[in-house]
Amino acid sequence: MRSPGVLTSRGQAFLMLGVLTALAGIVLGYRDVTRIGILLLALPLLAMVWMRRRPPSIRVLRTVSPSRMLPDERGEVRALFTNVGSSRTPMYLAEEQFDYALGDRPRFLLPRMDRGEERQLRYTIRSRHRGSYPLGPVTLRLRDPFGLTYLVMQLPRTDEALVLPRIYDLGTRGPRGQGRGTEGELPQMVALHGEDDVSIRSYRDGDELRRVHWPATAHRGELMVRQEDRPTRRRAVLLLDSRSSAHPGSVHRPSYEWAVSALASVARHLIQDGFVVHLLTEATLEDGSAAHPLDLDRIMTVLARIQPATGSAGLDPLIAAAHSFTSGGVLVVAAVVAHDEQEVRNLAAIRQPGNTAMAFVLDRSAFDAGSPTGTTRDTGTLALEGVLSESGWQTALVGPADPVAGAWEVIHGSRRSEGVR
Repeated sequence: MRSPGVLTSRGQAFLMLGVLTALAGIVLGYRDVTRIGILLLALPLLAMVWMRRRPPSIRVLRTVSPSRMLPDERGEVRALFTNVGSSRTPMYLAEEQFDYALGDRPRFLLPRMDRGEERQLRYTIRSRHRGSYPLGPVTLRLRDPFGLTYLVMQLPRTDEALVLPRIYDLGTRGPRGQGRGTEGELPQMVALHGEDDVSIRSYRDGDELRRVHWPATAHRGELMVRQEDRPTRRRAVLLLDSRSSAHPGSVHRPSYEWAVSALASVARHLIQDGFVVHLLTEATLEDGSAAHPLDLDRIMTVLARIQPATGSAGLDPLIAAAHSFTSGGVLVVAAVVAHDEQEVRNLAAIRQPGNTAMAFVLDRSAFDAGSPTGTTRDTGTLALEGVLSESGWQTALVGPADPVAGAWEVIHGSRRSEGVR
């Protein structure tokens, strides 16, 4: 993309001076003065015409190292410029465009390049906050030899700098009530009609009929299907409250960042403990990945890019998706803002008898005031936390000053928190 040639302050001065000189020459009858005025007037106009010639073709390729950074980690960007046109390029003043959260935008002189020639630029970036930051486009500025006009062009290619959420060590202690096998009741093992150790479970809505195990169905008197997972594989569902209305603030909302870091830390902890993990967010529901277990790299990528959803339908879609897992026994870990009583009650109903459900309950009033939970106790928040606790959830009420690891220990203690220490 290119902009039309624009006159510099020098070019504007030449234009005005040329007009005045030409008029003065005409009025006074001095032809030589008139010719000088016309020359002064023509110079910036000719420069603009000269700048409108076809610009050369330049390609830029970026490499970010490391490709996935942690907050406050320095990354190096290598930008390789290649002249892919048929003519030699002029010298450009170039500026890389990206969010100022990554640091100052680098400005540099891009020297002349012959056909096929390459030039490499290196610069560093660093961000305190997680997120997906676009790198580019590169803005090129070109001046004519007299400095009367300049041309602005952009190299449209963009790349991504990915900053992962902060991850905290949650220790080596596993979730309470989770032994070997799956959550809730264990899948039954049968060996009928010569089949060796076929893992089966009860039929659920949405199961394919081709997976029905007819001998076991006849034996039990109810529809049974072949179990997809090994009996020793444990399953966990992580649920993130992404309602924009529930998280105070606009940019880098403290409550939302706390929730994202908490679930990222729990995901790593559970995967290292041998769990199969599903991530329920509005983004994963939309792209269909919520139905499938995700590895740690994929979870970190999703949580690095995720943002609060404006115009959200609330927690109900996430709750409905979670019900398809909890009916078969699963560990549920939610990071939720105590914002709407009815939605919290719907969330509480996810837990099935015999299952383990945990929740980081974010005190919205504490995050809004910027104070720790221990000093700001909202009665409405306490009541909504009580709804989850009474339904058998293990909860921790948290504020902006509460550490994730401390909240995890409170949840393990299965007690009401008076502010995480």
